[in-house]
Amino acid sequence: MSVSDTLYLKIDKNVRITKQSVSVRLGEIAQICCADKPTENKVKTLRLPTEQVHGPGRYVYSLMDVLPVIWQEYPKLEVNNLGETDFILTVEKSPAGTGRMERIWSGLKTVLICVLSFFGAAFSIMAFHMDVGMTDLFERLYELLTGTSSSGAMLLEISYSIGVGLGILLFFHHFARKKNQADPTPLQVQMRVYEDDVDTTVIGATERKNAQEKKDEQG
Repeated sequence: MSVSDTLYLKIDKNVRITKQSVSVRLGEIAQICCADKPTENKVKTLRLPTEQVHGPGRYVYSLMDVLPVIWQEYPKLEVNNLGETDFILTVEKSPAGTGRMERIWSGLKTVLICVLSFFGAAFSIMAFHMDVGMTDLFERLYELLTGTSSSGAMLLEISYSIGVGLGILLFFHHFARKKNQADPTPLQVQMRVYEDDVDTTVIGATERKNAQEKKDEQG
């Protein structure tokens, strides 16, 4: 078999598309490479089976859903998979089809999440400080350094409060004018970990559901 008879396919774990219709071409969800360019271009136009797609949402697919589509057109073509064997097709609503009220509601949800995150983080920081006794620690340090008892807000507490705020801003690169694109922020890292966990859970749940359905059919 020659190199031209080999097609390389790479699909990410979560493929996001914005479609008004459920017709999905392989070129929209995968990176496809072949020495024979006419074959490569033709495979990119082949359509993924979308019987289970019913509007925006998450739909689990397998490489076994993609290979028959390719082999139906090119039976002797060798497909070399370089990506995921199971992946999620995330169909998002087209921005053009979003109404004014939906955009307003989306903005309100964003504001609500920001407010909850702000006060939640503030409460967590205060609860941590109360739990470890930061107030008593500062009072003790003040007495050790000055020889007198504290009568209220101390310089140590004020400096510490400012330092916590500045430390968070600098830690998450909010003041960086030139960011290294290869260096993600800690928040981006955690969001990526969360997305990977969600994708793995969705794929695992779907596989268990399909296995149970097959077992029920055989039983």
